Amino acid sequence: MVTQKRRTYWLMQNGVFMVLLVLLTGLLGYLARETRVQWDISQNGRNSLSQASVDVLEKINGPLNATVYVTAQDAQSGNIRKIIREFLSRYQRVKPDFTVTFIDPTEQPKLTQEAGVQVNGEMVVTFNGRREHLSTFNEQAFTHLLMRLARPREKRVTMLSGHGERKLDGIANHDLGEFGKQLMAKGFKTGTLRLSIVPDVPINTSVLVIASPQIDLREEEVDKLLAYISRGGNLLWLIDEGPLHGLQPLAEKLELTLSPGVVVDPQARQLKLPVTVALGANYGQHPVMRNFDYITMFPFARQIIVNENEVWHSISLVETASSGWVETGKLDSPIVFDKMYDVPGPVSIAATLSRTLHDREQRIAVIGSGNFLANTYLGNGNNLDFGINLVNWLAGDENLIIIQPRATLDNNLVLSESVLIIIAGGFLILLPLAFLASGLIIWWLRARR
Repeated sequence: MVTQKRRTYWLMQNGVFMVLLVLLTGLLGYLARETRVQWDISQNGRNSLSQASVDVLEKINGPLNATVYVTAQDAQSGNIRKIIREFLSRYQRVKPDFTVTFIDPTEQPKLTQEAGVQVNGEMVVTFNGRREHLSTFNEQAFTHLLMRLARPREKRVTMLSGHGERKLDGIANHDLGEFGKQLMAKGFKTGTLRLSIVPDVPINTSVLVIASPQIDLREEEVDKLLAYISRGGNLLWLIDEGPLHGLQPLAEKLELTLSPGVVVDPQARQLKLPVTVALGANYGQHPVMRNFDYITMFPFARQIIVNENEVWHSISLVETASSGWVETGKLDSPIVFDKMYDVPGPVSIAATLSRTLHDREQRIAVIGSGNFLANTYLGNGNNLDFGINLVNWLAGDENLIIIQPRATLDNNLVLSESVLIIIAGGFLILLPLAFLASGLIIWWLRARR
């Protein structure tokens, strides 16, 4: 009698165990089908989107459409469609209303020609009536394309020229050619301006850039610049150490004091850099520096002081050389602090000025170093990020102020379909069967007692 009750108890216990096991297996299967969870364990998180790309996607309000003109197979690259689909799926997970359509150019040659597609694998992305082409599939290139689409209207960055200034399309070490390329990649239109042959600064100029003229501007040219500022124009002024070459009236209009000398930063030695490279680490509370906690480098920087006034609202953007000074002596002799002539740090080398004029905010940035955006130094620290953020703010596109997409550091781990089936079968079939078998064995052993 006792044995019969014990067997009945064991049967009930094992029956409940089996029911719970089946329910658990079914629940796991349901969750696996309905829920997608991913962990990116690759170096630098290269299999997931960077925060910069996510931020740009969040700025695109409305459906985003991509049409990829690609054959099903390629002799060299194999299944290109699969590669592109997997690449774009990362963006689709963040933006569900991003639709992707594939068209075979060999089957639809007329549609391909009408779309202006030139190569196999080219993609046409449309948003809000605008379109962009892309044939290079990596995160940086595609995120730059999204930034161009997200920019609400054409923004023109114009560089003053004709006085030996740094060139926005130049290839010399001191020019800003690489920075100009980055601006164009992000949707800015760039150009040059010769004040000697135009009646005024064009009205469609979003940001005027003055970068270290080497000869004096004529009085009538300076008058045109002052008129541009008076009517609310936005300005990026890169000032190197040395004479202003006729731009002193502009400094006075902006209430600037530009003392002579070069910033010396002893902390640069820790990075094996000359002490004439000022390291930016302390930043002001400003949209340009939002979530910006990186080192910037300013070679041969000069101090920027904004005088107290009732016209401009100013913010010190970058402070350097907390343990350094402004060296007023010659740099070809031993550089030592002279308390009689030199100015102790910290030193402000960048400032923004703004005011409300004609119901809009006028924005101006003054940086005490033209070198920090030069081709030679642009890759140092996060100079590029700082420069792009600065131009975005000046152009009124502060919602596009982001840190640039990271570079790829490692390779993909690609699993074949058979391996994926084995892994899925192991978790969804073999593992539950193992639990079931262990339960039956335990029941059988107890039943024999």
